[in-house]
Parts: sequence; C-alpha cells; structure tokens
Amino acid sequence: MGSVKGEKFRFCIDRGGTFTDIYAEVPGEPAFRVMKLLSVDPSNYDDAPIEGIRRILEGCTGEKIPRSSKIPTDKIEWIRMGTTVATNALLERKGERIALCVTKGFEDLLKIGNQARPNIFDLKVSMPSTLYEEVVEADERIELVLDGEEEANNQSFVKGISSELIRISKPLDEEALRPLLKGLLAKGIGCLAVVLMHSYTYPQHELAVERLARSMGFKHVSLSSKLTPMVRAVPRGLTATVDAYLTPVIKEYLSGFMSRFDEKGSDGVNVLFMQSDGGLAPERRFSGHKAVLSGPAGGVVGYSQTLFGLETEKALIGFDMGGTSTDVSRYAGTYEQVLETQIAGAIIQAPQLDINTVAAGGGSKLKFQFGAFRVGPESVGAHPGPVCYRKGGELAVTDANLVLSTVIPDYFPSIFGPNENEPLDIEATREEFRKLSVVINSHRKSQDPLAKDMSIEEIALGFIDVANETMCRPIRQLTEMKGHETRNHALGCFGGAGPQHACAIARSLGMTEVLIHRYCGILSAYGMGLADVIEEAQEPYSAVYGEESVSEASRREAILSEQVKLKLRDQGFGDGSITTESYLNLRYEGTDTAIMVKKPEKGGSSYAEEFVKLFQREYGFKLQNRQILICDVRVRGVGVTNILKPQLVNRVFEAPKAEKCYKVYFGGGWKETPLFKLENLGYGHVIDGPAVIMNGNSTVIVEPGCKANITKYGNIRIEISSVPNTISLSEKVADVVQLSIFNHRFMGIAEQMGRTLQRTSISTNIKERLDFSCALFCPNGGLVANAPHVPVHLGAMSSTVSWQLKYWGDNLKEGDVLVTNHPSAGGSHLPDITVITPVFDMGKLVFFVASRGHHAEIGGITPGSMPPFSKAIWEEGASIKAFKLVENGIFQEEGIIKLLESSSIDGKVGVPGTRRLQDNLSDLRAQVAANQRGIGLIKELIEQYGLAHVQAYMGHVQTNAESTVREMLRSVAAKVSKQTNIGNSGDSVLLEEEDYMDDGSIIHLKLSIDGKKGEAVFDFDGTSHEVYGNWNAPEAVTAAAVIYSLRCLVDVDIPLNQGCLAPVIIKIPPGSFLSPSDKAAVVGGNVLTSQRITDVILTAFQACACSQGCMNNLTFGDDTFGYYETIGGGCGAGPSWNGTSGVQCHMTNTRMTDPEIFEQRYPVLLHRFGLREKSGGAGKFKGGEGLVRDIEFRRPVVVSMLSERRVHAPRGLMGGKNGGRGANFLIRRDKRRVYLGGKNTIEVEPGEVLQILTPGGGGWGCPE
Repeated sequence: MGSVKGEKFRFCIDRGGTFTDIYAEVPGEPAFRVMKLLSVDPSNYDDAPIEGIRRILEGCTGEKIPRSSKIPTDKIEWIRMGTTVATNALLERKGERIALCVTKGFEDLLKIGNQARPNIFDLKVSMPSTLYEEVVEADERIELVLDGEEEANNQSFVKGISSELIRISKPLDEEALRPLLKGLLAKGIGCLAVVLMHSYTYPQHELAVERLARSMGFKHVSLSSKLTPMVRAVPRGLTATVDAYLTPVIKEYLSGFMSRFDEKGSDGVNVLFMQSDGGLAPERRFSGHKAVLSGPAGGVVGYSQTLFGLETEKALIGFDMGGTSTDVSRYAGTYEQVLETQIAGAIIQAPQLDINTVAAGGGSKLKFQFGAFRVGPESVGAHPGPVCYRKGGELAVTDANLVLSTVIPDYFPSIFGPNENEPLDIEATREEFRKLSVVINSHRKSQDPLAKDMSIEEIALGFIDVANETMCRPIRQLTEMKGHETRNHALGCFGGAGPQHACAIARSLGMTEVLIHRYCGILSAYGMGLADVIEEAQEPYSAVYGEESVSEASRREAILSEQVKLKLRDQGFGDGSITTESYLNLRYEGTDTAIMVKKPEKGGSSYAEEFVKLFQREYGFKLQNRQILICDVRVRGVGVTNILKPQLVNRVFEAPKAEKCYKVYFGGGWKETPLFKLENLGYGHVIDGPAVIMNGNSTVIVEPGCKANITKYGNIRIEISSVPNTISLSEKVADVVQLSIFNHRFMGIAEQMGRTLQRTSISTNIKERLDFSCALFCPNGGLVANAPHVPVHLGAMSSTVSWQLKYWGDNLKEGDVLVTNHPSAGGSHLPDITVITPVFDMGKLVFFVASRGHHAEIGGITPGSMPPFSKAIWEEGASIKAFKLVENGIFQEEGIIKLLESSSIDGKVGVPGTRRLQDNLSDLRAQVAANQRGIGLIKELIEQYGLAHVQAYMGHVQTNAESTVREMLRSVAAKVSKQTNIGNSGDSVLLEEEDYMDDGSIIHLKLSIDGKKGEAVFDFDGTSHEVYGNWNAPEAVTAAAVIYSLRCLVDVDIPLNQGCLAPVIIKIPPGSFLSPSDKAAVVGGNVLTSQRITDVILTAFQACACSQGCMNNLTFGDDTFGYYETIGGGCGAGPSWNGTSGVQCHMTNTRMTDPEIFEQRYPVLLHRFGLREKSGGAGKFKGGEGLVRDIEFRRPVVVSMLSERRVHAPRGLMGGKNGGRGANFLIRRDKRRVYLGGKNTIEVEPGEVLQILTPGGGGWGCPE
C-alpha cells in the first residue's frame, strides 16, 4: 500500500456537522479539486460525500452521472473518509434500540455512573439520557481473591487474564437469563451491550452471554471485555452501550454508502474510515465506540504531519474552528492520546486523540444579556444557520465576521437560500445587528448618559473579541494542565472559520507564530490521506513493577504484537510497511492516575524511569518510596501508507500582486485592505498586515502589525506583533465588551489555579475527587472569581480572606503566604484548609488569591477526620486560625508541622494530630503553587491592561453580577406576588420557611424581597441554639448556601463573585447552630447542615421540593488504610420537572469510586448499588429516587456513618408528597438487621454487610 502514481481518482472526505469537505487528486493532472457542500441538504441530495464524488467525477471526466445512478468504481483508486454519522447519532440520540445485560445487583450502575451532575447550578439536574431501553440482570459473580487469602483458603482459585486470582462465587445461570433475553426480542430489541463485574480479567461469562444471545437471534452484541479490557466497570460498560448503540447505525450508513457504487462495490474501490485514535480502518472493522471523533482526528493528523518538523520545531496547538464548535489539540512529535473521554454525556474508554471541544464556532449564537456580550454555548446549527444563510436564522459569529468584512461574500460560495444559489445576505445581517444595537446602546445610556453610541461594526468586533476569549480559555487549560507554557507553542490553524481569528487568538495567548496550511479549509479531509491504518490490541495485567513482571509484560507484548501484525497483513500490508509501538499502563500505588508509557528505545531508560519522568512533568513532583503498578499491556500496530506527500511550490522574487482592495474593520476602524489569492502567491512572498489572503474557501486575516510569509510548501506563516502594553479603557463605567472578556479572564485564572492544584496535589481527595476550590479577590477581600468545583466552598472563602486581612492588618508583606482552617476565621470545617497569598505591586496590596482543599486527614478522634460523635472542635483535628505558612519567601515547615501534629485547644490533650503529615505538607505546597500560578496570570493581565484597569474591572464584574441578581430578585418578587396575591404589585414580598435536623434543631428563614430595589434579606432568626453535636455550621457555610441558591435561580452563566451577595443581607443569630462558638464541633455542618439550609432557601423561593438533604458520609478502615465516600440520593422535583435519581445534590458534587476499583483496593464486596424504588416523593412531578448500597466487609474494620434525613423526610412542595427517609443497617452474619441511626461508629466483622438507603427527593404538586 505504498505511494502509487495512479491513473485513478483519490478522494479524501470529511463529513462534518455543518459542511462536507472533499479533497480529490485527479489522474493525469498535477492539480487537485476541492469541494465544500452542506452536510445536510435533503432537498438536493441524500448523501453529501456521494454527491461530492459524483460532481467531481462528472466535472473532470465530462461524463454525465445522474443522481439516481450508481457511481462507477473503475475510475477510483481509493476513498478515505471521516464521518460524523456516529457523533450525530449520539448527540441526537438516534442510535439502535439496545438493552443492557449486567451482573445481578447492578441494574442501575450505568445510570448512576460516578453520581456527579454535569452542571452544578442546574436545579433540574439534566443528565444525558441512557442509550439502552431495558436492563436484564445476569445471575453470576466473580470475586477477587484478597492478599493472604490464597494461603488461608483451600478453595480452588482461577488466574484471570490480568494475573489476579479470582473466585467464581456464582457461575452464570444461563437458563435464568434465557427468558429475559427472549422478552427483549419480543419487544423488538435485537442489540445487546454486556458488562459483568471483573470481566476485564475473567471474560468467560460475557462470552457465554454472547453465545446465548447470538443463538437466540440477537443481531449485534457488544462485550465490554472485548472492547476495552480494562478495570473499571462503569466506563467499560458505557463504552459497550455506545458501541451497541452506534455500530448498527454506522454499519447501515456504510452499507448504504457502499451500495451507491456500481456492482463491484467494496471489491472495486478501497474505502478506509478515520477512527478516533487518528488511524484508518476498513469498513468491516469500523465500529461505534471508535468512530465518534472520526472527523476531528483527520484534522489533527493533517496539521501534525504537514507542519511539525517541516514548518516549525515548536510544539503545535491545533485550532480547528468549524461551524458548530472548535476543536483544540496539541502535537509535539507524537500524537497525544487519552484512554477515556466524555462525548454527548457518554463516557468512552478506548484509545483516542486528546481533542478538546469548545462550544464556540462560526455558528455560535450572539446574545446581549445582563449588560454583557455573550457568545454561545448554543449554536444556530447548519439549518437554519446564521442570519446571512437566508433561512431565518439568528445572529452568530459568522454574521459578525460578515459585518466586519473578514468574511467577503464575493469569495464565499453561493449556496444559500431556498434554491441554494444565492450569496450570503449582508443586508439582513446588518439589519439584525441594527436592532441589537438599539438594546445595547439603550443599556449603555442607562449606565452613563454621556456614553457614545456603539456602531454596528463596534458591536460586531466586540462579539468577535468575546468569542476569541471563549476559545482561548480551553487552549490555556489544555497546555498548562500538562505542564507546558502556552506561549512556547505555535498555533496550527485550520477549519473554515479559524484563519479569520488566528492572529487575535495567538496574540491573546502570547504566541509569536501562526501556521496556516494551504489546505486549511479542508485540512481534516486532507488529513485522511496522510493517516496510517491502525490496529490495536490490549489486555489487563495487574502486577507490581519489577524484573519478573516486566519479563511477563514483554511476553504478553510479543503475543499482542503478533496479533496486530496478522490483522494488518490481512489488509494487504507487507512486513516492511508494518511498525508496532508497545505501551505499559503504569500508576503509583495508592493513586488513580495511570499513564500509558511508550516502550523506550533500546539501550535507553526503562519503563519505570520513563513513567517517573512523565509523572513529574505532568504533576510537578515525584512520589518517593511508592511502588509502581502495572495495569495494562497495549500494542499499537501501524500499517504505513505514505500516500499524500507535501509538495514544494516555486520560489518567486517579484512582489505579490493584490487582486483587489476591500475595506475591512479592525480595532482602529475601517482600513483599506489588499486581498491576495494564495494560489497566485509563491515561496518567498511577504505580505504586511492588514491583508486578506483567500485560501480556497477559507479567509485568512493578517491583522495590522502582523506579517505573513509564504513557505516553500505553499503554507502561510504569520509573525505576530507583540501585545500592546496597555489598552485604554474607561474606568468609571464598564465597557460591555471588555466586561465579558474580563469575566472570562478572571474565571480562566481561577480555573487554571484549580488545574495547577489538581496537577501538583498528592491526595485522592484533591487530585481525583476534585474536592477543592480556587478564587481571586479584591484588595478588600471581595470575591472576584471562584472556579465552581464544590458548591459548599462558593463565596465562603471571601469571609476567610476578610478575617485574615483584619487580623494581620499592616503586617502583610510580599513573600508571605497565610494558612487557616478554623471555622471562626471564616472556615467551613477543619479538613478544608485554605491557603491565601496577598499580592503586592510597588509595595501596595493589590489583590489576593486563595485555594481551599479538603485534606483527607487532619487528626482528631477518628481516622479520616470526619468523626460522627465529636462534641467539640478539638476532637475534629488540628485547627489553625492564622499562621504564615510562607514568611519572606521561606516555607515555615517546622511551624506548620507543629500545628498539624497537635489538635489540643485550651489545654485539651490526648487527641491525635494528623496521621498523614507528608500528604498534608505536599498538598499545602500544591496550594501555594496554585496561588503562585494565579499571581503570574494576574500579573500578565496587569502588564497587558495596566493595574488601574484590571482593578476597575474587578469592581465592574461584581457590579454586573449584582445587577443580574437584582433583576432575578425583582422577577421572583413579581412572580410570588402574583401567585399568592400578597405585597403591592410585587414591590415587597415576605416568605417564611423552616425545616428540622434529625435531632429536632430548627432552621428558620424569614425571606424579605424588595421588588422595587431588587434586594433581599435572609433572616435566620428563630434558628435553634448551638448543638452538643457536630452539625453546627459556621457562618461561611450559610453564605455559600445563599450564593449557590441565587446562582441556581439566576440560571445564567454569571461569574460567582461578591456582587451576587451585594443586594443581599444575611442575618444569623449569634449562638445559634448556624453561628456557633469557636469551640463548637462543626465537621457535620459542612456536609449535612449546608444541605438543609439550601433546601430551606429553595423551598422559600418555591424553586423546587427538598432534595435528599444529606451527603451520606461513609468512612471505614483500620491501622493500615482508610476510605471515605459521599453517596448521592434523590433530587427534589420542580414546577416542570421530575427530580433526578441517584445523584449528588446541591452542595456537593464529588465522584463515586468505581465498583471494580472499590473491590480491587479495599477488603469489600459490593453486592448491590442501585436506585431505591419508591423513595421519591409522589406528585404531579415525582421526586428523584435515593440509592441502595450493600457493602460486605471481608476483614475486621471500623465503620463510621455521618448522615441526616433519617428522621425528618425531605419535604414535597405545592401538594407534592415527601421523599423517603434514609436508613443505615448492619446485617450480621446470622442475618439479623441492626438499625444504626444516622450517626454511628461500629466495629464490623468479616461477612457482615452495611446497607445504606439514601433519602429520596420530595415531589412537586398534587399527584394526579
């Protein structure tokens, strides 16, 4: 399959969401043909790729090929294609009807997933729908053998594929399964996805299910163990459902596609399809779970193989801006792959290129909301598309570019309107912008009567600036989170819309070089012709890294290598065209962070040395004295094709000639701008900006101050001028465009601080459960931006910063870093340690950055620092009110160790300090590093805009959030007034609500809303006194609940900052359990009381019924290990929605450990994890169901439960019934059920089962 100079046509096709791009090489010509068609155009053709092939063959040969007739294959050498058929079926939920077969007890496993909700501020908790319609449970069970059990037990064990010993505790009951499968066929379901517990190491039961299903007539069966033989049942099962759901659709599409060719069909033409991993596969091997990134993968192959090493030695950021979204990737000599990704709510576990998709493209909607410009995430789609498409669409990024003349209608195909023969409609676009300008200018006048009206062009440019910043945010994250500096990259830009934005985006990211391929508008299609055929083989292997295990891994690697070579030989590749790459998937013991390590060159370093190097680069540290574990062995076979080669262009010496001049609008106004056609330019041409270079269907904008060079391969290299030192802005009144940009920049800084913290931390809680938050603050301690990781941290850090500012006063200097965790100093509970860094400019305090992380161990009366029975704060661990963790730039290790190792207060002794000191120190250093990252980014911002402007916009973003919340409060007042006929035309509304903790303590809220001013008073007078227990909640927890509730009610993506609380007064009676003394125990306030406060606020607003009102905290362990989890439950129903079942509600969103990992690492068996039937409250809209979790312990451990809603049920609203109360039981070996209450610690024996029933959500409205 080497390079052949054939006499036949070659087609490279990318069928995208909006357009289908085709690159065709024509026999007997040095030239090529390029075509762009709308992907969906039912009135003109059935299938865009077939239509493109037909038109090119007809145009080049002169032979008429009617649309109804078949395509002749005698003139086609090969077709390479990427398609979004799979992606679209997934997005639109139009796949095959399928059922799921799982191990008994796990019917709801994939529905629950990791129990985290996608959008923490969505009260409806909109979860992606499941792909399967029915579930059948297979009565079977495989258990992993515990270390030491093999000697103590004479039972016969089996060695799994991964080398783990297993016990078949329940063989598969095929006869019980048969009628269940028969029932599925009777319902018309003929496709099955199968995931059985531990099938990654013992697939025999899954294979038996497949044989049975096939024998009964199922047309397609996807086995999780075949598709991704890796530990973790949830992603493996979800991958199997994606494959079962999509493969039949793909097969049907491919069958239809192939049927459009003459009778020779697939025998007459070589057709290969692009997979998500950047490799090609023949039709018969192209399956659903490997197809979802088919199109974007072509682009990554395209830019990497044509630019890296040929045009630049810099690492590349791929920037593919299409119609509906933008794909961002990175290439530095090898393809960066991930083994797991989430697309359209479906988790897919398979090797795929690391491509990050941003909901911003040419079709992103433009909106003016709450005084700020907003771009996306909604898209106008391909149909009806932007206003200029002449199909009645809405304003989009493409329209803004059209107004600025960065899209020039003369050079855009006339494929619009009902007959697809009209050009872009500039007049309609200008008219829509004119209407929007009335709204925008009216708002600006209300803020500043002297404000000058913004022109249509200024508004369009403003939207482009905001769109660019929207796309810069994920690019920064992609590079920084892997330990790379964004500015050290070149921007490899392609896609239809990308080259219009390239200069601005590169400048914003600090890059100096942009590379645009000559085929940039169709580079995804062109990339299909540069890709190789890929075959993969992988199997699990669980072992401690060492001489013996490496030898065994090499043996397995050799077998897998032979398997992939055989598959490639079957496809016509000779051994000279086949290469293989071997990998070991390695991780440190005690972490979940595995890295796929490529086999080092002979004579080079070992796998382990390579792993340590990669781990340190990505996470910033080494783990000392930790074993390295092998998880999987993988071999990637490559069939090298060498089909398309880069072509040199002629060198030219004469000056470039412009085709025409156009007026183009840039920041300084309209500029006379020459337009060049790339086809008339040659190697050596240099073009100074401003300029437009037309590259086929793509418009390349060379901005003023930039310079474009044509390279020897005919590509465009643009040198980016440096960023202007400062940008002049009005400080008194927020500029509507800059407001959006600064919102993005501030939030981006908080997010990148979070990425740094996650990357450099060591503990599972921070690195994997994501129990942390990062934020930046004004010099007075007011919150500017808070990356929304854990809701209970929202806004709470502001009081922490303010307390420290008051405490230290003028005793803060450059090089100081503060640490605190005490509730009376603005903390939440002791495990949440906050690290605060004051930042100075010319000796003046200008802002603060802070990061808060949940440390899994901080001392106290129980391991894990979450004691159910603590009665005073000194029993809960080490407490720090104020300490300089770093002073004058020196880390105060001795001082912090002393504080962490002592939890004595007021002379109380005998309670242990932290049991994991080194983990605490590592995570504290990570928090310092995260703050340092934030400081660096803000200093960059100050360098660009000037300190006065940055500080002005710190104020403006808060004012913007304040006006948004005021508007929401006005609308709530009007709505409640109308519903209840109280108040005067919504001017003033008084609402009262209360609820009870399980001990009878009352949370009472009197909520007064001033509808005229848009203000509210949250008065908690009447709340019970401080309790002799640990569910006292510091004031910061109530503030977090208020800000979270307001953000949910606003339902607009506003930044979380102090402005949200500006129209709000929170009154908490001192001495109540919402404002306890500094001696009170508070560990449960953060995880239990926070949920009850939120329920009270949301029911007062009549927003939704009560959710489970609890986090169901479970800890267990002994002297050698500890485990902690929070368990989801039912969400409350709302005025138009049913509550979501089995999910984390409100103030937490941490993830659940996968069942297989749970059993692999801890001495437990999970017998059941599913939804708790009939626990959701009845109503017109039903409350969500709680969860059932049955855990059998396999050795003696101490178990602690800290939970609520075991006495008082989650209440329904507007006549809806209450949700079911939770319950915790211990089932003894003699089957006795012992009720444990809501809060308890118990020593458990082997064979005993802990059963946790979590509460359901309340219903809404009277049941019909």
